Amino acid sequence: MRQYFAILVLGLILVFSSCRTDFDTVASTGDLKFSKDTVYLDTVFKNIGSSTYQLKVYNRSKNDISIPIVQLKKGLNSKYRMTVDGMTGNNGKIFKDVTLLAKDSLYIFIKTTADITDANPTDFLYTDEIQFDSGANLQEVALVTLIQDAVFLYPNQNPDGTKEKIKIEGKDVDGFYLSENDPENGNELVFTKQKPYVIYGYAGVPENKTVTFEAGARVHFHANSGLYVGNKASLQINGTSSTTDKLENEVIFEGDRLESLYSDIPGQWKSVLFANGSTNHSINHLTLKNAVIGLDFKNPVNNITIQNTQIYNCVEYGILAQNAQITGENIVINYAGLASLSCVYGGNYKFTHCTFNNNWSAPSQFAVSLTNSLAGATPESNALTQATFSNCIIYGSGTNEFNLSKNANSAFVYQLNNCLLKFSSSSTNPLYQFKTDTEHYNNIILNENPKFYNTSENKFNIDKTSAAFAKGNQTYIIPLDILGITRTSPPDLGAYQSQDFPK
Repeated sequence: MRQYFAILVLGLILVFSSCRTDFDTVASTGDLKFSKDTVYLDTVFKNIGSSTYQLKVYNRSKNDISIPIVQLKKGLNSKYRMTVDGMTGNNGKIFKDVTLLAKDSLYIFIKTTADITDANPTDFLYTDEIQFDSGANLQEVALVTLIQDAVFLYPNQNPDGTKEKIKIEGKDVDGFYLSENDPENGNELVFTKQKPYVIYGYAGVPENKTVTFEAGARVHFHANSGLYVGNKASLQINGTSSTTDKLENEVIFEGDRLESLYSDIPGQWKSVLFANGSTNHSINHLTLKNAVIGLDFKNPVNNITIQNTQIYNCVEYGILAQNAQITGENIVINYAGLASLSCVYGGNYKFTHCTFNNNWSAPSQFAVSLTNSLAGATPESNALTQATFSNCIIYGSGTNEFNLSKNANSAFVYQLNNCLLKFSSSSTNPLYQFKTDTEHYNNIILNENPKFYNTSENKFNIDKTSAAFAKGNQTYIIPLDILGITRTSPPDLGAYQSQDFPK
């Protein structure tokens, strides 16, 4: 009986299987539909792999179909590679007999790694096509990638397979020192605008040397990489005003992923780190973004001038200054996980016409934080001899964007003149008596909206409706704003001269 039942079940399975049409496919007739007719893979540097891009293929018919071949037109020589519904095919280039069920779809994921020599020499585009079927049923989807040439700077490989190291704060890290007479790149201490630079590891500036960045220079840092300005070394960033949105004369520091997906992701690279004893730094028209710490000044760093500089999207700090000496004009900082500007362990600071904002969504973040102490330091406190903010905006998405922490064992000298400040909590702390403490606060605009143009896009322009409009003191005026526009009298607060917003 059991044997008869088993035979009966097997027979039913065979009958029903013969009635199924899931695996009875018909040949493709060239009627596939696609989510896009061209897949644009964003700009990449030569020989650096792209992000993965997606194409969706639809079968709108009532029949399960078999696509005889899905392939890259350049075949095995193509610099693109694909996966088709999870299959890798022949090196990601050629796939045969791909089944696509009725009223269903499949995903194709595409990447590329190409050299500048692979691209069209006139427009630097590398192109190919995904071909579906052939002959009369042939359908194609174009692939386009812009390949950008660059100067690559990286640690050497040692004979034992390890990478070259440099010592930073007592630790060996992957890195190398820039050379004035490199056999391949020439003078690596002068960065020009001829080609962008891509840095792997920490690029170090040797003792008693100066690294110079000319107007228009573009520097891209790989993950966990940065710039290290060593003891007695100096940094000179010589950007100038630009006339277009391309910031053609700005010096730009950012990560090495050029795809739009990565344009505002914090933490893609480490920092510009200034060693204890480095000195005479001049930074003008720098845009720095997506680091862990933007500018990191170690105890002590002297004679620092920062002008017309923008710092955005840093995991920890835009500027972290430890017992440093900084004069800053027309600085804009936004989005920092801990503080846009943090001055610790004392120092001497003078900031004029700066916009310190912080829209990072964390409860303990600040736009500006000042302290004259440092945990673990010996001694624990150090004199803050000056911290003057004039005609500045200190604002953000938090309740209180201004933080003071005073150690009574050392001097703590600070003063705010004609500043718009966000500090919404009532406080009996003597450090925050904005209306009555005239030794430290003069003409403070408290908790009024500066009405920035678009903080999510880091556009901190203001117009005449802003609470910062014409509230500055002529005594502290910087004649030109961050864009090179002449300031009016009385001046506006912050880094931007007010203008009507685009309509």
